[in-house]
Amino acid sequence: MLVVLQIPACRVRPGLAPPPQERQQQRDVRRVALLRRSLQPAKPRPLDVQAQQRVHPVIRRQENRVTCADPSCVLTRRKVFPARQNPPSDPCPHRVPRHPEHPPHRSKILSQPPASTRVFNRELRNSGESWPNSKITVGLSPAALPKRGSGFDMAIAVAILAAADAVPLATPAGAMFLAELGLDGRLRPVPGVLPAVAAAEGGVSTVVVAAQNVAEAALVPGVRVVGANTLTEVIVWLRGGPLPVLAPVPEPPNGPPSADALAKRLDLADVLGQAEARLAAEICAAGGHNLSLLGPPGAGKTMLAERLPTILPELERAAAIEVTSIHSIAGRLPAGAGLLSMPPFCAPHHTSSMAAIVGGGSGVVRPGAASLAHNGILFLDEAPEFHRDVLDALRQPLESGEVVIARSGAQAVFPARFTLVMAANPCPCANTAGPGKAGCSCSPAARRRYLARISGPLLDRVDVKVRLQPVSRRDMLYDRKFAETSATVARRVIAARERCTARLAGTPWRLNAEVPGTVLRREFPPRPGALASLDRAMELGQVSARGADKIVRVAWSLADLAGQDQPGADQVNLAIGLWLGVAQ
Repeated sequence: MLVVLQIPACRVRPGLAPPPQERQQQRDVRRVALLRRSLQPAKPRPLDVQAQQRVHPVIRRQENRVTCADPSCVLTRRKVFPARQNPPSDPCPHRVPRHPEHPPHRSKILSQPPASTRVFNRELRNSGESWPNSKITVGLSPAALPKRGSGFDMAIAVAILAAADAVPLATPAGAMFLAELGLDGRLRPVPGVLPAVAAAEGGVSTVVVAAQNVAEAALVPGVRVVGANTLTEVIVWLRGGPLPVLAPVPEPPNGPPSADALAKRLDLADVLGQAEARLAAEICAAGGHNLSLLGPPGAGKTMLAERLPTILPELERAAAIEVTSIHSIAGRLPAGAGLLSMPPFCAPHHTSSMAAIVGGGSGVVRPGAASLAHNGILFLDEAPEFHRDVLDALRQPLESGEVVIARSGAQAVFPARFTLVMAANPCPCANTAGPGKAGCSCSPAARRRYLARISGPLLDRVDVKVRLQPVSRRDMLYDRKFAETSATVARRVIAARERCTARLAGTPWRLNAEVPGTVLRREFPPRPGALASLDRAMELGQVSARGADKIVRVAWSLADLAGQDQPGADQVNLAIGLWLGVAQ
């Protein structure tokens, strides 16, 4: 079968496909129109609604929108009118005047600027100065180093004014400007002023800081310090005016007590009984040794540790400047505070993270509690409750005396030569046997697991270990009359440190705990035959090589307290018992 399909002819509508010549003519017309449009001057683009709302805060949208009466207003096409006002007639309050000779400024800050750095046009206007009508580029050198903090604000503002000939260019040439600049033109304090001034001591002769940082910056000798409250006062001084009159610095808010406050209100006589623990604290204060206190609750572990700074001598000037610099970098230095003369005392909570103890941070690397306790005491109360990784992170600073924090783009080194004091209960329940008490209910395995949270390598770095017993009624009655005060013990500690300083003169060490083991054995050996008991303990495996060096250091501290030139067998035997934790 043959099927034939008949397809109707397609009709072509006229004009659907123009001839080639007509298409070419249309393309030529479009090209000419585009060329004429490109030759015409560009019309000013009207501001968007969000920009106008920033310029005029009272402007807002509403459902019944009314246009402005002025046809030249930039808001006519936007259908926006000022809130709580009738539609204006003349003149238009929305117009933003622009002069052709004064184009809008364009600013750029190069070389990895801090995230807090911004353009200071508002700050300069609030200080009575006009913003330069030109393009501004600020370069911070060195370019490879990331900048952090708001301490560059005043320096950038003064540099802009000097480039615009608003202040004499020769005046800020040899000066250093370090302060945060507020929107109202006031100068605010910044952390880290003391180390920054000390680092620039040889290159600058004058330092301009906020009023709250004057006492801190004045600690660096040979540098002229100028304090100011506002940027206007700095500009007047740069133009040859008088020095700013500083406003009184307000008292810092109440915070954790400082070492000076603790030393004034605490006394070692408050600790009742615990003669062995008091002797151990005196030995550690004389030689800078680490201390471990193990005992039931209420035995006086925390009281003894908190009163340890009261028997320490004041810091030397070099050590005090170092301690003050660390607290300044960490932002822990109160406003208007001067030199920290007392050894610091830092007692972090057992829930503190590794960054809080050792140092670090996601943005700016800051020192931790180990560095804040530099040349002082780091007290870890309830030491087994700390995370084990946090405790083990202190092993390296205890040996090297510094904390090294490495990041992908930078590396920070903070000093951390501190005296470690740990306090712990003997078991999780911490129940002591007594009249009417059942005593500890923990199994031997539970006690071992609890104390095993403090690793063996960390305990090997502790020089003195003391086990405290519950205070009896007899001890309380006796010590009320015959307990030694902090002043009495401090005099013996100062005398022992003076003997140690005279012996270590010409060396980089100042305490017995800082002397390396090789130097200790070669240049400062004990008396002949005094190490016989130590040799037997090492043969039995009771003492490690590191422990042997620490025992000799403790023996030297005992000799300094006794006024002897060299440690004898009695000092070595007592040092062995203190290191093993079995001294009686």
